[in-house]
Amino acid sequence: MPYNRFTNLWRPTPFRIGITVVVLCNLLFYSFGGVKPALLESLDNQLIDAMFRWRGSQETSGSVTIVDIDEQSMKAVGQWPWSRNVVAKLTEQIAAAGAKSIGFDIVFAEADRTSPVNTLPIISKLLPDIISQETLEKFGQAPEFNYDLLLGEIVSTTPSVLGYVFQTMNDGLKNESDKPFPSINVTLQPDNLQYQDLTLIPAYRSILNTADISMAPTEGFFNVFPDPAGTVRKVPLFMELDGVPYPSLALEMIRIGQNISDVTIHASQQVSGGHHTLLGISLDGRFIPTDSNGQVTVNYRGPMKSFPYISAVDVLNGINTTGLNGRHVLIGTSAAGLLDLRATPFSNVFAGVEVHANLIDNILVGDPLTQDIFTEIGITYTTVTIGGIILTALLAFSSPLIGGLGGMFLITMYIIYGNYHFFFLQNQLVGITFPLASIFSVFLFVTLFNYFLKDREKRFVQGAFGHYVSPEVVSELIKSPEKLSLAGQEKVITIFFNDIRGFTSISERMDSKHLGIFMNKYLTAMSSVIMDNKGTVDKFIGDAIMALWGAPLDDEQHAANAVRAALEMMQTLHELQIVWTEQGLPPVDIGIGLNTGMVSVGNFGSDQRFDYTVIGDNVNLASRLEGLNKVYGTNILISGSTFEAIQGRFTCRFVDLVRVKGKNKPVEIYEPISEGEASGTLQNELKQFQQAIDLYRQKAFQQSLQLIQQLQMSNPTPLYKLYISRINYFRQNPPPSDWDGVYTATSK
Repeated sequence: MPYNRFTNLWRPTPFRIGITVVVLCNLLFYSFGGVKPALLESLDNQLIDAMFRWRGSQETSGSVTIVDIDEQSMKAVGQWPWSRNVVAKLTEQIAAAGAKSIGFDIVFAEADRTSPVNTLPIISKLLPDIISQETLEKFGQAPEFNYDLLLGEIVSTTPSVLGYVFQTMNDGLKNESDKPFPSINVTLQPDNLQYQDLTLIPAYRSILNTADISMAPTEGFFNVFPDPAGTVRKVPLFMELDGVPYPSLALEMIRIGQNISDVTIHASQQVSGGHHTLLGISLDGRFIPTDSNGQVTVNYRGPMKSFPYISAVDVLNGINTTGLNGRHVLIGTSAAGLLDLRATPFSNVFAGVEVHANLIDNILVGDPLTQDIFTEIGITYTTVTIGGIILTALLAFSSPLIGGLGGMFLITMYIIYGNYHFFFLQNQLVGITFPLASIFSVFLFVTLFNYFLKDREKRFVQGAFGHYVSPEVVSELIKSPEKLSLAGQEKVITIFFNDIRGFTSISERMDSKHLGIFMNKYLTAMSSVIMDNKGTVDKFIGDAIMALWGAPLDDEQHAANAVRAALEMMQTLHELQIVWTEQGLPPVDIGIGLNTGMVSVGNFGSDQRFDYTVIGDNVNLASRLEGLNKVYGTNILISGSTFEAIQGRFTCRFVDLVRVKGKNKPVEIYEPISEGEASGTLQNELKQFQQAIDLYRQKAFQQSLQLIQQLQMSNPTPLYKLYISRINYFRQNPPPSDWDGVYTATSK
């Protein structure tokens, strides 16, 4: 007994398989050690992009406007770069319109070659007596002749933030004197934190504006770093150069526009990997969460041009500048030729300047996206464990349909309500790829286990019926052992085939236990009818029955007994259906085919294994007739030879003259209606139908149609409907002159 209990404990079941997968998935997640693999990160990002698109556009705060150096502006002013006096005028116009801050998503790294000061030395050489060296130096210090100085003077008197770029790769061009000089005051929390303790993105050198221009109140970098797929999801608020943190363009624009001087960088007390984990920054009492590298995950408001764009040429001309008042204004470009286009969750073509606009808006509203690794870890373990157990129970203890629908419902609820609704719409990112992959793994493994093991039990139940041998066969073989000879004998008998319609859909609604009970009940009842009418159950083929009359025992009334059994089967099925309906099972319908003819009957097989059965062309015809019930909407069809054998004892309806698949000679087929003579009303109906068939075969389609339509109106049947359809076709497409009225069946 202890041994049996031990083996049963470890015997695989669908539920145990599912729980095992859940445990393995949790162990696999634990092995990541808090570092998400690149593949999972990429898939999570794709799902987050989809959530952005599901959510659609959001309203902006109305605090950010973009002055766009667009195609229209370049057509009017000239191709980029513009003369700095034009940029100076643009800046002056923006400031005059009442902008809170002006940010340049542009770096002026080289002197303006169009400045008059650059042409004076050439003129001086041509006219040395007129333009002296003293004059040159004087003009060089005048903004009117030095456009860089002109721009520098304008930005120094306006709330401007100059942009610059950090070079992160070592290109060998570093100059120790080339360092930004923002006006920000940075403090650290906790107090004992040092700059070198931070984990900011490091820079190798900075690419700054020329000295003449670098007179703005402050400056900030505008670097963005796409993920491996090329999508910009995060923007750094600080980067590190030579151990010193430097602020971004967006951060400095907010600080200048809000008249804030101090910013605090927050990090954890605990040290991990030699560094304090960065938590975020505080700006005027507002905490802005970042990742460990000082980056903010951008909560994009929508596709490109979710923010107001004003063409730069309109601003230069003093047109449409009211939208600049009280705004944080970014000067940038959407022109494709200037190559400042990025990929974002909404689009692969997105102006880089609008990325900064989104970030500024996020900080002002206080809704950038956050991603807490500890929250994600906890939710992942919870989802994998609870979701996996629920799905396992559904698949293990319910039907495949309910289990499959339950799995889909579980996944849908997790994505839409569990993640999208409760996290994403609350501006929190939680990776869902691993939980989804785990749930799918549970579904896959439990389903496969059910298919290969539990379904094998169902097939075993069905196969066991296939070895059934009727008592009559056993008795005959005991009496006459010589009949075990492999050599068969030629004999005229009646062959019977029966099949359940739609058995696959019925079996899918039951587990193997209930399917076995159902099949036991059905096959037992049908077998009893066969044997009560002196038939022999030859074999069960799944849900199908093959039976014989006239072998191995002689029976002079084999055809009549077979037809009687077929009619009784329909009555028995009706009685069983009442019980099955109460049990919630779908309607069960069957088809029966009967044929009488010469076959080889005996034991066929090998010396080690053989079956008592019949073979021959007449066996195939009986099987074909069973299948033809689907064509004519009938339940029982018999061949002309069976009809001849029972004539006068049963009322039958002529159905058709058919050339079945695999035979060239047409066969008459009939539908048994009842044993004995039919009532007067039914006799009149059968006579009228036979008259209509005679007219049909004589191509008198109109007269035939009238008779059958009358029958269909008084007693609708699929058979009458079929002939109405055929006649209508032949009226439109007359058959050839040698047409013999035979229907050719193209399938089995």
